[in-house]
Amino acid sequence: MSDSVVMTAEGMKALQAELEQLETVARREIADRIKTAREWGDLKENSEYHDAKNDQAHLETKILRLREQLLAAEVREVETQSDVVGFGSCVEVEDSKSGKHVTYTIVSAHEADPTQGSLSIDSPMGKALVGSKVGGVAKFDTPRGPRELKVLKITT
Repeated sequence: MSDSVVMTAEGMKALQAELEQLETVARREIADRIKTAREWGDLKENSEYHDAKNDQAHLETKILRLREQLLAAEVREVETQSDVVGFGSCVEVEDSKSGKHVTYTIVSAHEADPTQGSLSIDSPMGKALVGSKVGGVAKFDTPRGPRELKVLKITT
């Protein structure tokens, strides 16, 4: 993995906590499941054993991916300039079509969850908003057609 993974300090802490939980609690739970299933006898026809081994493989793959992300992590400081939308900015926008007001925080792709108000800086909407000022209009394309968001407020 040669490309860096940009994230906030909070995002990195969350990733480290998730990795810690997977390497300790989740591994222990799967090891217990495998041990219990082995005690049931013939492994060839033991679906509980095979399910636990499959879950173990998925867990180890996830752990490796998280480790790779942490190794490639580039913690970016939240931009403190509050007159322009940037990484870490909290921006309130108004949808030009619906008139709906929504607030987003601009974060890395790994931390993004639009349902929770976290928007990826790499998404079309995030790219359109970055660099915008209060009163400005961010324009971008969606599968349902062009969209415009008016920037109402920017905080850090």
